[in-house]
Amino acid sequence: MSTRPVYLDYHATTPVDARVLDAMLPYFTERFGNPHSRQHAWGWDAEKAVDAAREQVAALINASPSEIIFTGGATESNNLAIKGIVSRLRERGSRVVTVASEHKSVLDTCTKLSAQGVDVQVVGVQRDGLIDLDAFSNAVTTETILVSAMAANNEIGTLQPLGEIAAIAHECGALLHTDAAQAAGKVPIDVRAMGIDLLSLTGHKMYGPKGCGALFVAKRRPKLMPIAQLDGGGQEAGVRSGTLNVPGIVGLGAAAELARTGMAEESARISALRDRLLDRLRSALDGVRVNGTMEQRLPNNLHVSFEGVEGERLLMALGDLAVSTGSACASGSQAPSHVLQAIGAVGDEAGASIRFGLGRATTEDDIEFAAERVVTVVTALRRRS
Repeated sequence: MSTRPVYLDYHATTPVDARVLDAMLPYFTERFGNPHSRQHAWGWDAEKAVDAAREQVAALINASPSEIIFTGGATESNNLAIKGIVSRLRERGSRVVTVASEHKSVLDTCTKLSAQGVDVQVVGVQRDGLIDLDAFSNAVTTETILVSAMAANNEIGTLQPLGEIAAIAHECGALLHTDAAQAAGKVPIDVRAMGIDLLSLTGHKMYGPKGCGALFVAKRRPKLMPIAQLDGGGQEAGVRSGTLNVPGIVGLGAAAELARTGMAEESARISALRDRLLDRLRSALDGVRVNGTMEQRLPNNLHVSFEGVEGERLLMALGDLAVSTGSACASGSQAPSHVLQAIGAVGDEAGASIRFGLGRATTEDDIEFAAERVVTVVTALRRRS
């Protein structure tokens, strides 16, 4: 049985894989060149490293290297994709369609666009967290220029049917952007087969460094690129100015390569541990409800509610188990989780919720410790109430 504090919050962030760190370290010191310095060997070396990483990131999602734009993370990628495409295509239409359970970096961006006169339609999700395709189809019209629907939800792990969403969007001439921060490296993504036009990802959700991400923009004729949101040196095909974070990009590339080659084995192992955790909780406790569908879900995600327990008390009592809520209170806020609100899982009878995020270092002992700890705490809290 594990006796150390156990980390099961891999949706929030992941540790940098030792192999990723080894790839990055030389680019902080002896291989420190600026990839935009085209006059000497230090610059050429850095440019070569960036090109190699671009190939690795592209391979993860079946894209071409020239379709990858490096950014500071998924939030920047989401902003660049949505604001940049709306600016580029505003003369073609003024409608954007998104989903109620999206990450705040998408919803808040759309809110800002709405204040600027863009017609933003927010489509609801069903009780299982899946998008209501009928409502979505009704919301997308010939005036729609962009649809933004995340690949995997960051709280309840639901995997959206991106192929079907893309088909509906394209039928009306709209582009599809997906926030794949949680999905990239965890489940297979094929931008060609799925019909994805723009995709955001980040390194620190797949054992890469924080502060480095990418935006995929599909090549089209005529050429279609988001309008830059940062002005400067015109790097990254003129879409994202600023000196590139070479160590971070090298790390992102290495993380993408490790995720691509180890995905099948890792997903099978982690999903088995996830199912074991759920079985242990259900066998020892009544009133355990899974939020979101189990059939279309990230392999490392389990989001459960416990009837008759208050959220903050539960998290405080767990102490040596690193998990998050995302139920009664969003992180750092007293507001209810907008995701749980969207699926109707908040209210006096909803109970406390925990998001378990399993990862590369999670062991069977960790799962046994987590299950025993949660069962003990939930039982004690129910007795007190």
